[in-house]
Amino acid sequence: MIKTETQLESRLSEPSDEVIASIAALEGDILILGVGGKMGPTLAKQAKRAIDAAGIAKKVTGVSRFSTPRLRENLHEAGIETIITDLLSEDCLQNLPDTQNVILMAGRKFGSTDNEHLTWAMNSYMPGRVAEKFKDSRLVIFSTGNVYPLTPVSHGGATESLPVAPIGEYAQSCLSRERICTHFSLQYGTPMAILRLNYAIDLRYGILLDIAEKVYAEEPISLKMGNVNVIWQGDANVIALRAFAHCQSPPLILNVTGPETVSVRYLASRFGTLFNKSPIFEGQEAETALLSNAAQCHQLFGYPRVSLEQMIEWMAEWVRIGGTTLRKPTHFEVRDGKF
Repeated sequence: MIKTETQLESRLSEPSDEVIASIAALEGDILILGVGGKMGPTLAKQAKRAIDAAGIAKKVTGVSRFSTPRLRENLHEAGIETIITDLLSEDCLQNLPDTQNVILMAGRKFGSTDNEHLTWAMNSYMPGRVAEKFKDSRLVIFSTGNVYPLTPVSHGGATESLPVAPIGEYAQSCLSRERICTHFSLQYGTPMAILRLNYAIDLRYGILLDIAEKVYAEEPISLKMGNVNVIWQGDANVIALRAFAHCQSPPLILNVTGPETVSVRYLASRFGTLFNKSPIFEGQEAETALLSNAAQCHQLFGYPRVSLEQMIEWMAEWVRIGGTTLRKPTHFEVRDGKF
């Protein structure tokens, strides 16, 4: 079981053999824009661990406003260089070092309602400026499965070929990010990969934590979004780093998530068994949900290393011992796109 944040960070940042080989073959340094988010630190650490394991000389640099004071020091201790900057500032953006491999993670979701202008600036305008600044680089760009419509649960999730139909301004702004980056990819021949992620699991946040905490506290669990997809954050990190080898123009678009369509009722019941508690449910499952089919991703990179059951068991123990959390609910049950 994972009982400390040190153990958790180590597991999330553990590179696979394939990542080590991919990084060893990759020319140039790595720049991560938005490294200060929930997923960025362990992605940066996994990249640095892969470089060290490969025995090569390559820099990993993380860019963020670094509003969390300890984070920058923590990254430095892991051998990662950092730059404090505001990506919405043109001067700051242009002063970033030209780097052959760039991962764009920066974006905005929660707080979008009543502040839509900032969401569009972060999710659409800024990525376009990044794509133009780094037109001679490889770009791995994080997007979201929210660009898809709700689909029937029985259909197995949206594939990359399904026409997009984003619900709400957050999802619309993310589709705009994809469209604008694709424009610059075609204009300059910039090789890109766009990753439509949902949902990454870290024991400190994520859908499994949301559900486990409610079961443990004997609070009602909404069934409005009755089915979900999840993937261990460490496995999502693996895919992001290996995606450099598959960047192309026009961009490669990949759904990134686990292989299962997971019932929220099942998850709550499973946690109930582990906690010896009876879950309390609210409402009924709808026939549709926000679901992605990641078969194409699994064909390229294989199945995730960490299984759903392993994530459930780790999460149950984490909640039981009172492990640290980010106190950032995912709001996965939202169906109207208002975050």
